[in-house]
Amino acid sequence: MKTKYFCAECGYESIKWLGRCPGCGSWNTFTETKEAPPSKFKHRVFKTKAKPQAISEIKMEEEGRLKTGMGEFDRVLGGGLVPGSVVLIGGDPGIGKSTLLLQAMNNLSSKYGLVLYTSGEESLTQTKLRAQRIGVNSTKLHILATTSIEETTKYIEELKPRSVVVDSIQAVYKSDLPFTPGSIIQLKESCAELLYLAKSMNIPIFLIGHVTKGGVLAGPKVLEHMVDTVLYFEGEKEYTYRILRAVKNRFGSTNEVGIFEMKEDGLAEVKNPSRILLEERAEGTSGSCITATLEGTRPLLVEIQALVSPSSFALPQRRTTGLDYNRASLLLAVLEKRAGLKLGNKDVFLNVAGGLRVYEPAVDLSMILAVASSLKNKAIDPNLVALGEVGLSGEVRSINQVPLRIREAEKLGFKRCLIPRGNLKDLNKPVPLKAGKEKIKVIGVGKIQDALQLALR
Repeated sequence: MKTKYFCAECGYESIKWLGRCPGCGSWNTFTETKEAPPSKFKHRVFKTKAKPQAISEIKMEEEGRLKTGMGEFDRVLGGGLVPGSVVLIGGDPGIGKSTLLLQAMNNLSSKYGLVLYTSGEESLTQTKLRAQRIGVNSTKLHILATTSIEETTKYIEELKPRSVVVDSIQAVYKSDLPFTPGSIIQLKESCAELLYLAKSMNIPIFLIGHVTKGGVLAGPKVLEHMVDTVLYFEGEKEYTYRILRAVKNRFGSTNEVGIFEMKEDGLAEVKNPSRILLEERAEGTSGSCITATLEGTRPLLVEIQALVSPSSFALPQRRTTGLDYNRASLLLAVLEKRAGLKLGNKDVFLNVAGGLRVYEPAVDLSMILAVASSLKNKAIDPNLVALGEVGLSGEVRSINQVPLRIREAEKLGFKRCLIPRGNLKDLNKPVPLKAGKEKIKVIGVGKIQDALQLALR
């Protein structure tokens, strides 16, 4: 029996133990794995009688998608759950993965029939306690507490459920493999067994996966290649909002996101996130600017907050929450050089209200305006939205999907919108946006100096 060593972070393989992984640079992440003789285990292979066909002659068959009853979830899946698909969902511990799937399976079982939820990390009583808290009580939702993949497949073949959840894939194991649950071999073989059942029985299966400290799914990358859809459930535990996004989807777009709010009775869909995120905005206060960011194809209005204060130390502090720190440092340097604002002896703190993470360059202009507003202690017009990427020479560069962002701003009653001058050609004149009683006034700017004059006058 051969002994090999695998990195728990990236799956790098070595014939000897290494202190530092050559693949990802992590320390003390190698674990010992013993390879079983290949003759002791046989793969179950999904067989088909199909013959090669010309692509022009292949007939398309529309497969009815199963609706989970959660519109935000269905949107990320591409319109619903495809029969026979395998979906891997990952996220930080305690973020709400099990809660999300319990609620979705409760709705699914009430509409389509029996659903099997297998838990390898909680007992039946613990799962029942969670279900009571979030109001899950469908008589067709069956719970199985087991870590055996053989027992799981046995009940899947016996009950023939409409959908299955395995919580989590790192907890289950095959008894004929001499490896611990969560090891590289166990993960691959357990996933292959469930993949075979999903395709052969036309049953959609959800796999909950652990993530590493780096935020990526634990285990080999081949696990993500094997499944049909990979979802990430993201958010900060200190905040109530959660974002579900797809990084791989064979049956739909990866540009959609679902937004949820964690409440005492479970996860609630956020159908108008822009309005909720701006509800507690303090108007007439300096250091605040509204911008429109895109989460997939959905525009969100968020508040960028800045606080500039005299530094008590020789080296001023720079802090960001929900924004790219390196990008913020770059923009502060542009403000000093191109706009003449003295920030060298000031502490600067930047934040995205609501706990969201925004990393697209389209929020650069709003960051610039928020910092300048706090420095000069002048409030920005509460009815103004600022969009645009800022270059090193202080130019405001074009961004994508400007009409979509402007439409969202007008829907919530904003009156003025600063956009890059290069994006004016994307709009018809006058702007055909009539959500409110008055049209929103769109102003093109080419330099940050122009934007500062318009926003802080």
